[in-house]
Amino acid sequence: MSEQTFTSMAAARAQGAIPEIGVGMLGYAFMGKAHTNAYKKIPYLVYPPPAMPRLVAICGRNEEAVAEAARRYGYETYYTDWRAMLEDERVQLFDNGGPNDAHAEPCILAAQAGKHILCEKPLARTAEEARQMLDAVNQAGVKHMVAFNYRFVPAVRQARALIESGALGRIYHFRAIYPQEWIMPHYNTPLIWRLQKRHAGSGALGDLGAHLIDLARFLVGEIKSVSAMTRTFITERPLPDGSGMGSVDVDDAFAAVVEFENGALGTLEATRFAAGSKNRQSWEVNGEKGSMRFNLERLNELEVFWVGETPRETQGFHNVLVTEGYHPWLEHWWPHGHIIGWEHTFVHEIAHLLDCIVNDRDVAPYGATFEDGYRVAAVCDAILESAATRRQVDVQY
Repeated sequence: MSEQTFTSMAAARAQGAIPEIGVGMLGYAFMGKAHTNAYKKIPYLVYPPPAMPRLVAICGRNEEAVAEAARRYGYETYYTDWRAMLEDERVQLFDNGGPNDAHAEPCILAAQAGKHILCEKPLARTAEEARQMLDAVNQAGVKHMVAFNYRFVPAVRQARALIESGALGRIYHFRAIYPQEWIMPHYNTPLIWRLQKRHAGSGALGDLGAHLIDLARFLVGEIKSVSAMTRTFITERPLPDGSGMGSVDVDDAFAAVVEFENGALGTLEATRFAAGSKNRQSWEVNGEKGSMRFNLERLNELEVFWVGETPRETQGFHNVLVTEGYHPWLEHWWPHGHIIGWEHTFVHEIAHLLDCIVNDRDVAPYGATFEDGYRVAAVCDAILESAATRRQVDVQY
């Protein structure tokens, strides 16, 4: 197909009026930057876009910093009070990229104000808190999604499609690890909010393990019971202002054996004390007809093995480069072999949510709803209970 023909077809598809969605963002740091990048890319890469994101307002506690973020990212307005931002009638979609302790109250009030919601993971610090958020969005009838962005990696979505098709047959095992290194002693990390239970809820479990739990549910099914251990390797860290030392009261690492409702067995492990591992989330699924493996640090690739596909002498895993136009989401990007990156998962995720809002589609099953966020929180609670009591715990939903 010629470039001229492609351009003509795209123009024909885009002739209708494209609705606009006003966005109000809480947080301007890591996730605020990642989400904003996606909003700015959607109009010209997911073409025609389901909606035109309008960057209405961004909110943060430090006025100088949030004002600079508004200028840098292109938001029309900034606020230092999220309650005031939620009163802004231009805001239709509330994007909560704040710390974990700033998830529940703003999202609940946003739902009551009739705003659609995208909330960073983990949805809440506990299952009880997550349940309150779920009840609020259900009562308000707004669209809601938790930013489990790894569901929107093309290779992960392709793996889900293969499992749904029955290609792997009965699933026997799911094993996943998420090692990072950024709070090891040589980094001299102070007592930031991620290391305090009152702010974060948990440590490596909520930060990294929540992703693994969501992927386990997304690929294999509901988790029935857990048996787990946690460990805190450094129990005191310097306060950020240099005034002394403070106690770390969250896990630095956890390991869990999980039982799925469909009979599969799994292992989940996450740590922020794995020297050399930057963001090495990886998982493997074993079924009666084959296996699949994935490594986030090579996110354009999916390793697969099919039982009996080749002679025994040449059997083994082979690597699939998931960049073909017929692979999930790749029609929006480059010719095959031209890889995409971590930031593009947010483009896919937010485009999905915008489509659900303007066309009244269900966010589930491919997007994670607050129901999914609540269920992940319930598994996290069970893992902490198991580690504390040193016994197997049934997950209570």
